Amino acid sequence: MRDLGVYAEVAPSETRAGDLAGRRGIIVSGGPASVYDAGSPTIDPQLLRAGVPVLGICYGQQLMAHLLGGTVQRGERGEYGFAQLEIASDAGRIFREIAPRQQVWMSHRDLVTRPPEGFHVLARTETCAVAAMADAAKRLYAVQFHPEVAHTPCGTQILSNFLFDVCGCATDWDPAGQIQGVEDRIREVAGARSVFFFVSGGVDSTVAYTLCLRALTPERVHGLYVDTGLMREGETEFVRANFAALGAKAFAVHDASAEFLGALAGAVEPERKRHIIGEEFVRVQQQTLDSEHYLDGHWILGQGTIYPDTIESGGTAKSELIKTHHNRVAGIQRLIEEGRIVEPLANFYKDEVRAIGRELGLSPALLERHPFPGPGLAIRCLCADGGGGLENDGGAPEKSPDGWVLPVRSVGVQGDSRTYRSVLAIEDFPASQEEAASLINRNDRVNRVVAEVWTAAPVAQMRARPAALSRERLARLRRADAIVRSMTHDSGFDHFVWQLPVVLIPFGLDGRPDSIVLRPINSVDGMTASVVRMPKGLLAEIAAQLKAVEGVAGVFYDLTNKPPGTIEWE
Repeated sequence: MRDLGVYAEVAPSETRAGDLAGRRGIIVSGGPASVYDAGSPTIDPQLLRAGVPVLGICYGQQLMAHLLGGTVQRGERGEYGFAQLEIASDAGRIFREIAPRQQVWMSHRDLVTRPPEGFHVLARTETCAVAAMADAAKRLYAVQFHPEVAHTPCGTQILSNFLFDVCGCATDWDPAGQIQGVEDRIREVAGARSVFFFVSGGVDSTVAYTLCLRALTPERVHGLYVDTGLMREGETEFVRANFAALGAKAFAVHDASAEFLGALAGAVEPERKRHIIGEEFVRVQQQTLDSEHYLDGHWILGQGTIYPDTIESGGTAKSELIKTHHNRVAGIQRLIEEGRIVEPLANFYKDEVRAIGRELGLSPALLERHPFPGPGLAIRCLCADGGGGLENDGGAPEKSPDGWVLPVRSVGVQGDSRTYRSVLAIEDFPASQEEAASLINRNDRVNRVVAEVWTAAPVAQMRARPAALSRERLARLRRADAIVRSMTHDSGFDHFVWQLPVVLIPFGLDGRPDSIVLRPINSVDGMTASVVRMPKGLLAEIAAQLKAVEGVAGVFYDLTNKPPGTIEWE
C-alpha cells in the first residue's frame, strides 16, 4: 500500500469493526493457521457487513469464505512459489487492465472449495479452483495468491485497482518524506538523553545511526562496532572507514570474538544459535554500557530494527515465528519494556530504508550493499551433532525419484509457517523455477532444492558428519565467501542480485568434510525472494576457485524461492 503512495498500518486481526470506522478499506492478511481449527485467528464479522471494501489475501480469502458460509478444506498438495493464474473474462474491477494469464506467488495448502453465496469465482490455477473470488455488490474481494509480493508481477496493479477504483483512496505517503517526523520522534524518545548505538555497518543500522546524528548532533550519538568473530573478510575495516566518513565523533571497535565463539561452542540447532548470539550481544552490550557509565540515566540504546524483523520474529499476537532476530531476543525486549530503546526504522521496510538513505545523501557504497544478517556467518555455517542434527544415523544421502535427499536440514517458510526439513539435491539445473518449486510441492520431507555444480566424489559416496561452529570451519566459509563476492563483483553479477549468501554445510568426504552452497536471490524487502541464475561461465570459474579451498568437497546451487525456503538457511 505504501509503495503505491497510500498510508497503511497494521492492526491485530481481532480489532473491532467500530475501531476501524472511517477507514477507506481493509485488507485481511495471510497467515499460517487453518480457519477450521479451534483458536485460529479471526476477524470481527461485522467488518464484512459494514459496506467498507475488504480484500482478503491467502488466509484472508479462506477466512472470508468461512465466515460467510463457504467451504474451506485442506488441499491434496501444497502450492508454494510460482503458479500460473487463469483470470475469467468477466473478472471485474480488481483485475482491470490485467491480461488473462499471469504468473503469481502462492504459499498455501488449505483452499476454498465452495465460495459463499453471492460470490463469483474470478480466477483459478491448476491446483486451486478458487484462486480469486468477489461479491462486487458488497465490495468484498479475495485472492488466494499474494499480490503484495514482488514476485506476483501483476500484484501492484491488483492492489492499485483495489485502492483507487474500489476504495477511492488518494496518494498521501512517501517514505523519504517521513524523515522530519522520524527525527522529531527520535528527539521525543531521547529527551535530554544521548543515544548509544551498537552498529553492524549494514544499511539498516547505518541509516538509523545517521538519523540520530542529524536529530541529536554527533556529540550525543556514540557508536560501537562489535567484532563477533562471525564477520566477513574485510568487514571490520570497511565499517571503520565508512563510519568515520559519516561524521561520527565517538566510534570504536570492540573485539568480542572469543566470547561469542565460546558461547556458541556445541550449539547446533538454528534457533538455539540465534538465541545465543542475541543474548551474547546483550551481555557484551551490558558490559560495555556498565564499563562506560552509559546506564547513568543519560543514555538510551539505538537499534536499526526494521519492520520485517518484528514480523518474522512472531512480534504480534497472531504472527508466526519464522526465525528469531538478534534484536528481538529477551534481553532486548526488556530494554524495550523499560523505555530505553529508540528504533527510528521500526515501521519501515528495507526498500523504504534505502529511500530514506538516498534522501539523507548516503553513499551508494553503503546503501547498495547486499544485506548481511546480524548473527553473521554463524547462520551460514550449518552444524550437526550425532543425533538430531543428522537425518539418519549414517549421515548418508537417500535416493528418491527426484534426486538425493541430503541428511542436512534448513529452515523454510511454507504456508506462512516455519519448517525445518531436508534438502533435495538434483544433478542438473531445471528448465524453470516452476519445475524446482514442483519438486518441493510434491515432497513433504524437503523445503529446499539444490543443483550439483561440482563434487569431489559422487553424492552417493558423500556423508554428513557431526560439525561444530569452529574457527576452522568459519575460516573455510569466510574464504569461500570472499572468493564469491570478489568474482561476482568483478564480473558485475552482483548488480543483478539483491543478496548472495554463501553457505557451508557439513556434507562431504574424509579430509574434505564440508560443501559450499551458493544462493543468489532477488528481493525487494526480504519478505519474498526469487532465485537468480548465474551465467554458466562465471559459475564454472567460481566453482574452480572453490575447489581449491581447503576442506571443500562440493559446490551446490540453491534453486529455492522464498517461500518455501527462507533466504538464509538458518
